[in-house]
Amino acid sequence: MKKENLTEEQLIFQDAARTFFEREVEPNNEKWEKDGQVSREVWLKAGENNFFGIDVPEEYGGMGIDDYRYNTILIEEGVKCGGVGFAHSVQNDLVVPYILRHGNEEQKKRWFPKICSGETIGALAMTEPGGGSDLAAIKTTAKDMGDHYLVNGSKTFITNGLLSDLVVTAVKTDSKEHAKGISLLVLERGMEGFERGKKLDKIGQKAQDTAELFFKDVKVPKENLLGEEGKGFYYMMESLPKERLSIAAASIAVIETVLEYTIQYCHERKAFGQKIGSFQNSKFKLAEMKTEAEIGRTFYDQCVFELNDKKLTPEKAAMAKWWLTDVEHRVVDQCLQLHGGYGYILEYPVAKAYLDSRVQTIYGGTNEIMKEIIGRSLGF
Repeated sequence: MKKENLTEEQLIFQDAARTFFEREVEPNNEKWEKDGQVSREVWLKAGENNFFGIDVPEEYGGMGIDDYRYNTILIEEGVKCGGVGFAHSVQNDLVVPYILRHGNEEQKKRWFPKICSGETIGALAMTEPGGGSDLAAIKTTAKDMGDHYLVNGSKTFITNGLLSDLVVTAVKTDSKEHAKGISLLVLERGMEGFERGKKLDKIGQKAQDTAELFFKDVKVPKENLLGEEGKGFYYMMESLPKERLSIAAASIAVIETVLEYTIQYCHERKAFGQKIGSFQNSKFKLAEMKTEAEIGRTFYDQCVFELNDKKLTPEKAAMAKWWLTDVEHRVVDQCLQLHGGYGYILEYPVAKAYLDSRVQTIYGGTNEIMKEIIGRSLGF
């Protein structure tokens, strides 16, 4: 966020986050990309720095601060050091909100302390092989067996799929119903029949473990039901604006970061006896991107304040996710072009940004779905 939009305490937090990512994440990015996942140690170190469960009450191990600017700082500082593989935002912006809003006292006491310490890594399992963005059409079932549910089905494209210890999972508890038949269950590592599939080989974000999950007669105790049975779809719709804003946060950070080192490159690189940035086409492209970055930053910061004030609407969150990821895609592509042949070499950060950014317009609901949400708000 812009410095003028941060408090003195948040600027101190920003410095701490920057130092953490520079020391603990940036030096390990290359190794993690080869491994296909980050180490569990970095999760524990992040927990030691109070980077998880910022809005979780102190009695459960959190900081008790309900201000999304802290989450934004973590996302942006992570992007600046190239740490997209460390999916801390899944923990803070997806898993924690579900338990905070819909978990009972026993569940909060049971799960939050280790989530906040980084000992427990969380994941969110909604998407299925044949479902995509159509969350109401999920086929994973949870049959009521009295004191437990029997879960069968599968999920795919799950971030933290291999590392996760706790997975908030969308299931059908009533197969006769559509959206009203969906509930949320928390599945935990070690449950018999809960298996991880292969690590999916992606074109970008190589260090972020993305996997398939399989459930075969998994016994999940009734105590692991989040909220009320049949309310899962409503809970998911309620939480999606925050998830989409977290994606937008990464996008504006990528836009600003890639543009910054592209401008620097255009000052340093020469062709035909002059800086490549001095050519009219280059200046115009940089001028356009700088303008879009300024607009995007102002819009994003406004959305954060609206989220803090509980005024951010689903359609405005959809606007932020769609527009900023779309601008990110375009800016990264144009910055790569300005780098010429060097832009295609992975040694240059713009090449990695190009690969890592592509998925932004897809996950969290495709940008086509975002436009559909916005269009519906117009009465169509």
